[in-house]
Amino acid sequence: MLEVVKSSRHRKIIGNFGEQLFCNWLSRSGFEVTIVDHTGIDVIAYNPLTDQRLGITVKSRTRMKGKEGNSVNLFSYQKGRNDRQKLLDACKTFACEPWIGVYVETRDFADLYLTSLKNYDAKYRRKGRKIDDWKMTKKNRGLYVKDADIRHIRIEFNVKNWFGSK
Repeated sequence: MLEVVKSSRHRKIIGNFGEQLFCNWLSRSGFEVTIVDHTGIDVIAYNPLTDQRLGITVKSRTRMKGKEGNSVNLFSYQKGRNDRQKLLDACKTFACEPWIGVYVETRDFADLYLTSLKNYDAKYRRKGRKIDDWKMTKKNRGLYVKDADIRHIRIEFNVKNWFGSK
């Protein structure tokens, strides 16, 4: 098995990768997609069949062994911040529905989740907290798989011959 050793630029690399991965799967699903450099959203996706336009904030993380169940922070309200409002403002500017994309990879697999902010708020958000998060416990992952309003892809890593692999 290949252990994860993060480079000094891994946070930037995994963030870009997550955005590209969402673009790939949305494009493969018939959406017109672009990455945007705008406060609040990372990807805009347009479905020409339904005329639906998604403004997606993407959160990407690599979890080390033993940390696979750690939550992913979505929106902070600390120190005067309001990341949720940044998403809402950007979506208003670009006439999009606010959506959340979460990509989490571990040593052996990765999960890609996509859901509307409306669905997240109705089913998973705990109000009154300083940070809204995406729970990655086994229980929560099971709930997400059963939720028809969450798009999910599981990617299994099968390393055959790579640096550091055994």
